Amino acid sequence: MSPHFPALFPALAEAQADPDGPGAQRPALRFGDRSLTYGELAATASPLAARVAEAGRIAVWATPTLETAVAVVATLLAGVPAVPLNPKSGESELGHIVSDSAPTLVLAAPGTQLPPALAALERVDINVPGTGAASPATGAPATVGPSGLTPETPALVVYTSGTTGPPKGAVIPRRAVATTLDALADAWQWTGDDVLVHGLPLFHVHGLILGILGPLRRGGSVRHLGRFETAGVTRELSEGATMLFGVPTMYHRIAETLPDDPALAKALARARLLVSGSAALPVHDHERIAEATGRRVIERYGMTETLMNTSVRADGEPRAGTVGVPLPGVELRMTEEDGTTAVEAYDGETVGEIQVRGPNLFTEYLNRPEATAAAFTEDGWFRTGDMAVRDPDGYVRIVGRKATDLIKSGGYKIGAGEIENALLEHPGVREAAVTGEPDADLGERIVAWIVPADPQSPPSVDELADHVARRLAPHKRPRVVHHIDALPRNDMGKIMKRALTHD
Repeated sequence: MSPHFPALFPALAEAQADPDGPGAQRPALRFGDRSLTYGELAATASPLAARVAEAGRIAVWATPTLETAVAVVATLLAGVPAVPLNPKSGESELGHIVSDSAPTLVLAAPGTQLPPALAALERVDINVPGTGAASPATGAPATVGPSGLTPETPALVVYTSGTTGPPKGAVIPRRAVATTLDALADAWQWTGDDVLVHGLPLFHVHGLILGILGPLRRGGSVRHLGRFETAGVTRELSEGATMLFGVPTMYHRIAETLPDDPALAKALARARLLVSGSAALPVHDHERIAEATGRRVIERYGMTETLMNTSVRADGEPRAGTVGVPLPGVELRMTEEDGTTAVEAYDGETVGEIQVRGPNLFTEYLNRPEATAAAFTEDGWFRTGDMAVRDPDGYVRIVGRKATDLIKSGGYKIGAGEIENALLEHPGVREAAVTGEPDADLGERIVAWIVPADPQSPPSVDELADHVARRLAPHKRPRVVHHIDALPRNDMGKIMKRALTHD
């Protein structure tokens, strides 16, 4: 590998080298009615990169705004790692992240009120001129891809959700960003002609790395909705956008809206690619969207520590309920509970834990050498904690997390995900989650948490048990059903099963 790691954003480098050239006039970022071309982005981000080049780690107050995108691009141009901060985090969590990552300053949009946890940090406002008003960089701007960068140079420190303790900072190197985005370009036939639309938060891998850095690496453009609304999806896909990124809660809202919104159906039908991630998209929503639009949503699978591992390919079969096959360069294996015995079966039934290895992986958990060591096997495979089965053709189907979604009942290992999909096919079920609880006879019994379609007439446990038994197998039927008003979810729409309790 060259001692000078190649630029993460070739189109931005071209615009910086030739600010009057056609490449500089191409649209790069649009948030609402504010936008930047590649030339304007280079002229705006380069001075900021020069300002922070010697700053060490830098916190970014990651609101869904043009300023956040510019800030992260600037840190990458400068070769210093950014620490995206979730604006919805509480004081305790923010305090932990700031203490752990020890940033020297915080980047934020002008006028943004920052919480007390950031008060001790030097603040630098991200000044983004109005559309068409960016002036050429002055002084000594940071070049795109400065000398001294290597594939292992940290690009970002992204904090995990902290479901099993304080959030851990995953150090993501430039190598992982570049290889993941290039592998997705191969899988999705992603080019500079694509225009991506999404409304995802910008403090995590999906919204920031895939949703903002992905288009910029390809030389394409992104239109961010600010906040997700189906009307925004309709507008952008009707006005030239080619790809949509979303999470299951967004696609669920789309599926619910489609019957009464022919304009949305027409807009989705125009899209080249509809991509869902961050959690499993229920098969029921897959089918409703496909029936209304003629387009199938494809899923990919990744996590903070690994970026992306697998995806349904644009030229492959868009099979509902699967996350496709390993991306180029990614090795994937499945193991028994001991973490070492390989699961060789490709039968769509045998459950194993996914382990991955490849250039897409993070470097370490910041300041946590013991946690880093525990996350890997002796031969270098990362333990994802995700449970899956493989179909005969190699397609991977996630059935849940090892800690919360693997249920051992009556001698069987059962993934909660497939039961949830079956429950969602029942007309009386609006939302569903499945957990296990101790049972003296079975070891664990299957428990369903149901948001009924009609709260006045919820489906009974016998009705749901028979429904699941007919679709899957008798041993996978729920033995207990709790009817609730809503499922607890985090900012990404993932169900927080540890919060499901019954008094």
